[in-house]
Amino acid sequence: QVQLVESGGGLVQAGGSLRLSCAASGSDFSSTIMGWYRQAPGKQREVVAIIASGGRADYAVPVKGRFTISRDNSENTVYLQMDSLKPGDTAVYYCYVLNRVTMKTSWGQGTQVTVSS
Repeated sequence: QVQLVESGGGLVQAGGSLRLSCAASGSDFSSTIMGWYRQAPGKQREVVAIIASGGRADYAVPVKGRFTISRDNSENTVYLQMDSLKPGDTAVYYCYVLNRVTMKTSWGQGTQVTVSS
């Protein structure tokens, strides 16, 4: 059973930075897409950034140039470095793993990111 443990959320002022981490366990992650989604109050969950096992990354337009996703395949961990944070980035951030062999998706429990103006 896949387990995803997130850490790194918190409260930060606009313009500040945070780094989220998500440690995965319980499966073979060699053929996976890992990433981050977020959900703000009253809004639908939306993709933030995803990264394939080979390192190719894609970003949502609102975060491109400010956020950087990376992964450590030896540790089965995905990171999200968030710089130049804006109040609009306030949301619960969820770690996500898609197994490209089984097509099974797994989600973390979510971590709150709050950006004050």
